[in-house]
Amino acid sequence: MKYKLLVLDIDGTLLNSKKQISARTKIALLKAQQLGVHIVLASGRPTYGVLPVAKELEMDKYGGFILSYNGCQIFNAQTGELLFEKRIDPRMFPFLERLAEKRNFPIFTYHQNRIITSSPRNRRVLAEAKLNGMEITGVDRFAEAIDFSPCKCMFVSEDAQALDELRQYLKKHLAGTMDIFPSEEYFLEIVPQSIDKANTLSILADILKVEMSEIIAIGDGVCDVTMIQMAGFGVAMENARTSVRRCADHVTASNDNDGVASVVENRILATVRPADIPLAELNARAKDALMGHLGIQYTYASESRVEATMPVDCRTRQPFGILHGGATLALAETVAGLGSMILCLPDEVVVGMQVSGNHISSAHEGDTVRAVATIIHKGRTSHVWDVSVFTSTDKLISSVRVLNSILKKHAGT
Repeated sequence: MKYKLLVLDIDGTLLNSKKQISARTKIALLKAQQLGVHIVLASGRPTYGVLPVAKELEMDKYGGFILSYNGCQIFNAQTGELLFEKRIDPRMFPFLERLAEKRNFPIFTYHQNRIITSSPRNRRVLAEAKLNGMEITGVDRFAEAIDFSPCKCMFVSEDAQALDELRQYLKKHLAGTMDIFPSEEYFLEIVPQSIDKANTLSILADILKVEMSEIIAIGDGVCDVTMIQMAGFGVAMENARTSVRRCADHVTASNDNDGVASVVENRILATVRPADIPLAELNARAKDALMGHLGIQYTYASESRVEATMPVDCRTRQPFGILHGGATLALAETVAGLGSMILCLPDEVVVGMQVSGNHISSAHEGDTVRAVATIIHKGRTSHVWDVSVFTSTDKLISSVRVLNSILKKHAGT
């Protein structure tokens, strides 16, 4: 598979106008992860505010990453490890507080699950706290309350011109120490020098040994331009401003019309070959499960056929050295189960309903048997597989029929 990382901005890109991930987009992203593509959520949100989105996409299961604060942190969603961070020296905050007071601008920063601000009733601050599921801590002396090193600081104003004037002033006075840019018409961000999504994405790519040509990046905002330009395939949303769209290799549909799903379906899912299914990873995950204890290893998988091997040894033989019929049925269910999972949508679950086997011959200890599963019925709610089990010399020893039921996942499934 050409692409290994799928980098997504959140607001205006992954989420629609209702701040939700559409069903089509979620299905596409779960399927991409099942095929071995890692998702990176690259957002201006704090890490705390990105975690619920990562959980909804099951990134803790598939090994995704969070690139938060517009690049100030890289967080491993599966292990909880902080891979990179860059912070602001808290000694800068008395200067920033005086400037905010002089210009009558609300100011705030983030700390763990809290927003700290001297303007706790400001509507933009309230909205930011709600968006990220954070509490607001109101303080009288903002700089004195900052006894830690924040990742970024925000000025707030409804006057876009006044905010731009502040930006120009700060760029002049903080040159070489911090970077300043507008993230929204009403927000001006202060971050450590040389921090943006592209620079931090390049750090993650180095850690993962991934080439830029193996990355898709999708976004809609000015803060996304650098990563869109740097990625092997850079995509702008239709709802992005003109200047952002002009920087992209491709413009997809808007965030309210499944633009992310369209890219994933056409650039990732449509190009999948049987060799792309990560069999080594599946075998490794199953080492402590039944198939691992029986020594079963997947060797081939596609939408119509799945193969696996199993040794005839102390784990799978009868006392007299002949392959146990129950182990043969377990092997058949294992290959048919994977076949159905490949065919299913990510919001569906496979349940084995019936297995029926005819044992024709025997295999002896020291041999390795091979199961070949072929689908003979693919229905909306059920799959039927024929599984033939052979010895290492291709002698047929068992013919098994497996019926799998396909159910929709419910909350908590």
